[in-house]
Amino acid sequence: MKVLGIIPSRYQSSRFIGKPLIDLKGKTMIERVYNGASKAASIDTLVVATDDQRIFDEVLRFGGKALMTNTRHQSGTDRCAEVLGHFPDFDIVINIQGDEPLVSAEQLEQLLSAFEDPSVQIATLVHPWVSSSDLENVNRIKVLANHEQNAIYFSRSSLPNLHYAKHQEFPWLRHIGLYAYRVVTLHKISQLDPCLLEQAESLEQLRWLYYGFPIRLVTTTIETPNIDVPADVEKVLPFL
Repeated sequence: MKVLGIIPSRYQSSRFIGKPLIDLKGKTMIERVYNGASKAASIDTLVVATDDQRIFDEVLRFGGKALMTNTRHQSGTDRCAEVLGHFPDFDIVINIQGDEPLVSAEQLEQLLSAFEDPSVQIATLVHPWVSSSDLENVNRIKVLANHEQNAIYFSRSSLPNLHYAKHQEFPWLRHIGLYAYRVVTLHKISQLDPCLLEQAESLEQLRWLYYGFPIRLVTTTIETPNIDVPADVEKVLPFL
């Protein structure tokens, strides 16, 4: 099983412009993400996919691999699909978030282990602990699983509705936004038209479920903080 690791990286983030190039104790964020992901032994080749020359040049500066991609991509998945055209001999693609400077190689290995099951087409990580504030937070994505540990639905809302439940408790799962795909599946899902569920929740993975692509949920207790907005930087610095 040959694995391609792709780190989509954009300069024009709506909430934090230029964040891949911010300095985090002497290294840019994209360098820290790249270095952390490169420790995953199962990843054969690692590449940054960007649409910005500044990020491209920075990756080459610290000795990493980078590719310039189309500026019109709406998602990291689309960017990953374009990169595949340059790497035809791989079996699995893992999409690594470019805003997690503390990315854990162990976490990446956990996700990739799902593909030991030949029926798995797409896999993503979930955390088994969900707080009451998470349930109300629209930026914390909740997931429902079926008996095979495949996703039933992802939502920004608290699911399911417990109005008729005898106990106000449920084995909620919280989504961690790392994905891996078989190459043939990535090609297929990148060609799908958007659906209303995806647009209503602003969650791309609902498109895949809508068109019948199962998503295997891999449980992890490892979680590393990401940097969405400038205020998040101070939360990360003590761990570097």
